[in-house]
Amino acid sequence: MQLTYTVHALDVIERRRLRLEWVERTVAAPEQRIRDSRDEALERFFRRIPESDGRVLRVVVNARSDPWRVVSAFFDQSMRGRL
Repeated sequence: MQLTYTVHALDVIERRRLRLEWVERTVAAPEQRIRDSRDEALERFFRRIPESDGRVLRVVVNARSDPWRVVSAFFDQSMRGRL
């Protein structure tokens, strides 16, 4: 799957020490996918990352762009234990 990244997304991925592989895996095979309630173009993709003690990665994607554009990514503490 081909993805593009906003400058913000690349910055937070680096600062939060996330791996691009985790981001791509989450978008390619999410455990949960939710449309953003405030912006119809955005979708949230969630996946547990075993290499990070099973924490849940949230990747926010503009799924209307071609190719899809990653807007942000972070470990979502509120989703721990919900997947």
